[in-house]
Amino acid sequence: MKRSRINEIMAAADEMIRRHGFTLPPFAYWSPEAFRARDDAARIVEARMGWDITDYGEGRFDEMGLFLFTLRNGRLRDLERGRGMVYAEKLLISRQDQLSPMHTHVIKSEDIINRGGATMVIELYGSDDDGNFAEDRGGRVLSDGIARDYGPGEKLRFAPGESITLMPGDWHAFWGEGGDVLIGEVSTVNDDVTDNIFREPIGRFAEIEEDEAPTHLLVSDYDRWLG
Repeated sequence: MKRSRINEIMAAADEMIRRHGFTLPPFAYWSPEAFRARDDAARIVEARMGWDITDYGEGRFDEMGLFLFTLRNGRLRDLERGRGMVYAEKLLISRQDQLSPMHTHVIKSEDIINRGGATMVIELYGSDDDGNFAEDRGGRVLSDGIARDYGPGEKLRFAPGESITLMPGDWHAFWGEGGDVLIGEVSTVNDDVTDNIFREPIGRFAEIEEDEAPTHLLVSDYDRWLG
């Protein structure tokens, strides 16, 4: 993706988030230079909190991509010992008909919440006994606390205010229907480097073409820009 395109997506996402009554935290608006100058930002970098825009390495963001902002994120070692900061929270924007492709997680359980906009569609499949994608299996999820069975490949629709709880092994893809959707994600500790298992061999992060300076750094920039 071109950096100029990423900058445009950031600006549009910030406008949509504000329009729905949310405000991003102060560190969201640091310039790269301001970020470098901070001596108190180690926890933000360690937790990979911040901007995240991906086309899954396929170069077709409008068709297959996702905007994310990690607001807070705990530590895996706390999750492993069962106490401490064991949670994470994100805001996402899924555009109309923009696919976030089929995947699951090994560790993370998550609530995915339609925070506003159009309809959120989630396509679901179950797992085989080893946790692999199972084309012929469904499963059971919670939707706002109510158990809901799904068949293989079933598409569940969620209006603003509605949500779904997904466990490891619930294979899912999602997109906006009828317009763009602002999505909240509340989960156990998030690890986007190792805990996204895609059905197809695709990348989690975008390759960046630096055609202009970044407005703000992506989490995938931290190692290179701040290391």
